[in-house]
Amino acid sequence: MRADGRPVKASSRLRGGELLSLHVPPPVAALPEAEELPLEVLHEDRDLVVVNKAAGMVVHPGAGHASGTLVNALLHRVKDLAGVGGELRPGIVHRLDKDTTGCLVVAKNEQALVALQKAFKTRAVEKTYLALVHGHPKAEGRIETLYGRHPVHRQRFTGKVKEGKSAVTVFRTREFFEGAALVEVDLLTGRTHQIRVHLSESGHPLLCDALYGAGRKAKGQVAQAQERLGRQALHAWRLGFAHPRTGKALKLEAPLPEDFAASMKVLRE
Repeated sequence: MRADGRPVKASSRLRGGELLSLHVPPPVAALPEAEELPLEVLHEDRDLVVVNKAAGMVVHPGAGHASGTLVNALLHRVKDLAGVGGELRPGIVHRLDKDTTGCLVVAKNEQALVALQKAFKTRAVEKTYLALVHGHPKAEGRIETLYGRHPVHRQRFTGKVKEGKSAVTVFRTREFFEGAALVEVDLLTGRTHQIRVHLSESGHPLLCDALYGAGRKAKGQVAQAQERLGRQALHAWRLGFAHPRTGKALKLEAPLPEDFAASMKVLRE
């Protein structure tokens, strides 16, 4: 909802005479259908499946993405998945952005879903990412902010709010290049776009991040590396948690996708 082009809150008061506009997204299909789509599986048992999500794949159906999602692919592979935790997002415990690759765990039954959701909520899950960023960050650091939607650009999030949820990101710089760096990131909370926002607002946006790094100009090898990518340079590298049935520690690692590896090769030349 907007009044005279400006976003309004539920608590906002109108003076009269404002022009109100409301964006209504197109309807989403009630039930996603099974589709045979490429899917790289890192681990699977009777309770869960961990996949290496590909770039460009949306996790679940939504506005503009009624098919071709990870859920569609999983419904084809896991015959009893439909209805686990809901019809639109069956089995989904957490999400990755469309153009972020790497480890993503999906529950295959209600018991596993509840246990995994609790593990994520209580921060009992180890989530480690690899990112290629502009510039040279510190050798290591911790970014802790309040976090919320940007007050003006509503598709974006920010760590510069006075009220919001806690967001904590810990990083270590693994390798420096000319004008860029490879950063290992531990995500202690799981806010939408958190890594992208925290690194961007610390002065080091991800390579090819159109939403949070659009104003950053690249040249030389960094520009060449971005040509190899064409998407934000973020990969969910490792995922660790206790198995919901056995309690045994489960640690998964997703190999780097070809475009990410190719970009690193360019930066190392």
